[in-house]
Amino acid sequence: MAIISSRPQIALVKTRWRKKGPRTLAERAGVIGANVWKIALEIFKHMEKEGFRFGSDRLSTDVIAELIAFQVQLLDRAVYGRLEQAGRAALIGEVVRHLAATMENNQQDLFGPGEYRQPFIDLLNARSSEYAGFEYRDGEPGYPCLRFFAAKVADAMASGDNKWVVEQVMEIEAPEMVRLVRKLVEQTAAAEPPAPPRARPG
Repeated sequence: MAIISSRPQIALVKTRWRKKGPRTLAERAGVIGANVWKIALEIFKHMEKEGFRFGSDRLSTDVIAELIAFQVQLLDRAVYGRLEQAGRAALIGEVVRHLAATMENNQQDLFGPGEYRQPFIDLLNARSSEYAGFEYRDGEPGYPCLRFFAAKVADAMASGDNKWVVEQVMEIEAPEMVRLVRKLVEQTAAAEPPAPPRARPG
């Protein structure tokens, strides 16, 4: 069933560098991680604006974690073919470390001291295995993948008041996330040009 809702308006941040030249893995991962976090927060805020309720801060954090996990999977699929396998794994790993640190800092601010980093990483690993079973067509997730993602968001919200959350995520939020992650990869994760061969000593 189609639902009436505005599209979220989200702009990427810090995807252009003033100085020319190759970027380090940490630099690119930091920019990607910052944008993935921003997209998750903006999608969360957009759903809240549309009338969905998230309950406690704990449930809100769980929803944001699901939004991030979906983006990490999109990111991994999007960089496939742009980077060689080792570079792809290194970039995703560095992005995950950046996001885990951000999540840890935010949860410590909300809930006080505790172990937050590893549970978040465990969630990302679990979702990675689950999302890996879905097919993509023309670089985009199909209906079963979107349905799975939407169901995870609905489960994290844990509220019977959000009747149309699955439809909202599938029809409104997820397409915007797919578009933004593709744009983010195009601007930050393209393979660096190969270095020129070194001249052999005569």
